[in-house]
Amino acid sequence: MLKEERLSTIMDILDASGVLTVKSIVKKLEVSDMTIRRDLDELSKLGKVIRIHGGAQSLNHYRHDELSHIEKQEIHIAEKLEVAEAASRLIHEGDSIFLGPGTTIELIVKFINVSSLRIVTNSLPVFNLLEQKNEDFDTYLIGGSYRKKTGAFVGSIANDAIDKLKVEKAFIGVNGIKKNSVFTANIEEGSIQSLVLKNARSKFIVCDYHKFNKEDFYNFYHLSEVDQIITNSNTEEKLLEEYKKYVSIMCSKK
Repeated sequence: MLKEERLSTIMDILDASGVLTVKSIVKKLEVSDMTIRRDLDELSKLGKVIRIHGGAQSLNHYRHDELSHIEKQEIHIAEKLEVAEAASRLIHEGDSIFLGPGTTIELIVKFINVSSLRIVTNSLPVFNLLEQKNEDFDTYLIGGSYRKKTGAFVGSIANDAIDKLKVEKAFIGVNGIKKNSVFTANIEEGSIQSLVLKNARSKFIVCDYHKFNKEDFYNFYHLSEVDQIITNSNTEEKLLEEYKKYVSIMCSKK
């Protein structure tokens, strides 16, 4: 089987099943493990599949189940780092900010380079990373019902706390963006993120380019109400033009 035919076949079987392991693709196509891993890496770089630990996920197959926090940490790492570094440049001395749940948002912590900051978060991983950073930040962890899947605190207790707070800048991760809609996988997480954005002076969506033209379970906000999307430098110009109808877009610098 020629390479192009093999790549097309991999896409077809992924779209049909949603998620496949390297082992299962090897068995179907009767080629080596190394060949399939290279094929999946290439398809991932082209933005045609989502690479996950031990296999790949289709962009076109609707998942009723949400990827775990660990699975999300292992996909599109280079793109997430690039976007996180760009987002961190918008954080200035003395800012009051909100950092939401999500693996890209967690990486922002790595690049924060100020000494005076007030940070609000409902993400336990974000809070733990801030503690490890050992900076003298004024940090607030919002409590509530704990979602182990993402490490986020949600629900009525968290919503009541967030509703009373105002921040200068909110940095929110998403599971998908399509047309004027912003999506996440969970209603409770979407509800608290919607409240945060409502109470923020400047509203930022932080995502790699794989999240464009992708839907998920819950539409929690509209792009036209956001100040800016922060995404990758190699996002296709055609895609950028499509979404600039709704919102300003900042592309990270390599």
